[in-house]
Amino acid sequence: MNVQVLIESLVRQVTVLIAQLATAGGVRAPLAQIANQVFVQLASELDAQGVSRKVSADMFGMALRAYVRKVRRLSEAQGEPGVTVWQTVLDFIRSESLVTRARVLERFGREDPIQLSSVLHDLLQSGFVFASGVGDQTVYRASSEAEVGELARLSSKQGLEELAWVLVYREGPLGEAELAARLSRPLDEAHALLAALMSNGRVRRCGAAEYEAIDFVVPRGADHGWEAAVFDHLQAVIQTISQRLQRLAPSDPAAASRASTANAVGGSTYSFDLGPGHPLEAEVKGQLESLRERLGELRHRVEEHNREAGLPAEYEQVVTYVGQCILEREQGSGARDAEHE
Repeated sequence: MNVQVLIESLVRQVTVLIAQLATAGGVRAPLAQIANQVFVQLASELDAQGVSRKVSADMFGMALRAYVRKVRRLSEAQGEPGVTVWQTVLDFIRSESLVTRARVLERFGREDPIQLSSVLHDLLQSGFVFASGVGDQTVYRASSEAEVGELARLSSKQGLEELAWVLVYREGPLGEAELAARLSRPLDEAHALLAALMSNGRVRRCGAAEYEAIDFVVPRGADHGWEAAVFDHLQAVIQTISQRLQRLAPSDPAAASRASTANAVGGSTYSFDLGPGHPLEAEVKGQLESLRERLGELRHRVEEHNREAGLPAEYEQVVTYVGQCILEREQGSGARDAEHE
């Protein structure tokens, strides 16, 4: 099975998604450690799947000794943020009470002028820097520490409770330490998040030091929580594809036990080409809302039964993902109707 082209195509798509998330709502999330983080997590996942270090090193095109050194070095460096031009320029402006644009351009004369202008514009748009004047005589002043601290606090905490909620729901039961590690947050912050989630009934204790959630719902149109919804959507798609790939594994001892659910696991993609005034346009575009209503009603009936009869200690959770997008096309530029199983 040749999967190289598939992997490269997936990397391109995920890169687009990460770029959009990194700039969503005007936020500029740091990306300096992304490449290292991907390498470490890929190495860890290959190890978890039983792939030897020698084979993993070969997959990365590296000698075994160099591979082991890199994994160790990057693992130790996780959590140490990289210094970017954005951060360096901000630090310089902070070090001056007032600084002109000409002085900034002089100080960073070795940097690409287009990139430097973009950084300055972004610092202004993000609220980290204030400016007065025009041209090279523009004067910059950094926001106060209190202003920056409040901005960072609001930005970092917005939607965090929902992210903690979905992690407990999908990966629970989880303890405080496990949740803190998954969120890359201090233990006391994970404790506070769990306390808040318990107070509003989103999670509950199970055992002495673990927590679980019986549901996870982000209302449509909610001002925050979309981060958790994005994670949940993507995880559902990845888990579905992974289960389908596992069925292709040769000599898989669990293949026989999964055969009975062969038609219950998988996905399909349908495309509909609609010209202006197409008689079925409303029906096609209404599929998302229709499916949401049907699945919501079905979930309600399942939950009613579970409340009355209870759930056994071990049970299956069936995850159904529904998504829809609209692409602008021209004749000959896009794929035609397709169904992928």
